[in-house]
Amino acid sequence: MTVEINKEDIFRLAKKLCETPSPSGFESKIREVLIEEIRDYVDELWIDSMGNLIAKKAGQGEGKVMIAAHMDEIGLMITNIDKNGFLRFVPVGGWSPRILPAQRVLIRTIDGNTVHGVIGIKPPHIEKSEERQKVIPLENLFIDIGVTSDEEAKKLGIEVGSIAVIESTVERLGNPDVITGRAFDDKIGVVTAVETLKVLEDSKVDAYFVFTVQEEVGLKGARTAAFSINPDIGIAIDVTIAADVPGTPEHAKIVKLGKGPAIKVMDGRAGSGLIAHPAIRDLLIAVAKEEKIPYQLEVLPGGTTDASAIQITREGIPAGAISIPTRYIHSPIEIVHLEDVTNAVKLLAKAIKKVDSAWINNVLRRRIK
Repeated sequence: MTVEINKEDIFRLAKKLCETPSPSGFESKIREVLIEEIRDYVDELWIDSMGNLIAKKAGQGEGKVMIAAHMDEIGLMITNIDKNGFLRFVPVGGWSPRILPAQRVLIRTIDGNTVHGVIGIKPPHIEKSEERQKVIPLENLFIDIGVTSDEEAKKLGIEVGSIAVIESTVERLGNPDVITGRAFDDKIGVVTAVETLKVLEDSKVDAYFVFTVQEEVGLKGARTAAFSINPDIGIAIDVTIAADVPGTPEHAKIVKLGKGPAIKVMDGRAGSGLIAHPAIRDLLIAVAKEEKIPYQLEVLPGGTTDASAIQITREGIPAGAISIPTRYIHSPIEIVHLEDVTNAVKLLAKAIKKVDSAWINNVLRRRIK
């Protein structure tokens, strides 16, 4: 089955996935969307005990490649309902307190419905001058759902432990190839994996596409899935920082929007993160050059991906990553360029087809006589 890579399909799928709330630990709805999207393109499909969705596309020879893209997003969890019906919360994943005030939110009730709310703050007119100069601490924020008592809130199905996300839709900007929305981290990676799965044909190895859970709170799904699958190599598909905006020095921009997917060299800080396996890094670079796919090299000083968990599973699994340049990560208005996504699909599909048992045994690892 041959499927062309189409930007309209990428936009459609990004909109569908990003507008389906899936905070860490609560990925069931997006998982069902993905099952319907990919079931006709795979040989096996299952959900493991952690909640990862695993899709196997059988190859023609020996060897296993694991492609990981996390389907969870950062969110908020309700910790208290006061007597006037205002909700207190804690972050699920890495929020900046600067982002949250005055945002609209979607709260999932215990029966699966949605309640709209807003993150409220003290009116600036009655703030002290020193308060206006500071970032509002998370503990001073609250969610207003328009009720007047805790009983009303509970009747709506909200309780301690209810989960919420920022309300945001996926839209095109002035350049129709540039889109904005919530949770591109990492649903754009999920889109890349899905579109690769659709176009991949005649692979020499079994390809396991794993849509992982709880990446934003500790890379948990990737760790357990990698242990179960025990692949020869792992490749994470995630976003990376495009800091190509006013105020950022040239040397600190990491990567740039629209200049191609990034091939990971290293990420994280001392004691954490990934140094990409040289053979995987070099394979991705060689494929990009051979296929004339624009690419960037990525050294990210903070943050990491599922590849870090894959790499240290079992006795060690060689791992690398392909990253989609993204502006304003961990905000409701993240931005990506559809051309970068399209080229990431091409790069990943072509790279998987280059992997065979000979490459695994002679390039990736070698026995010394």
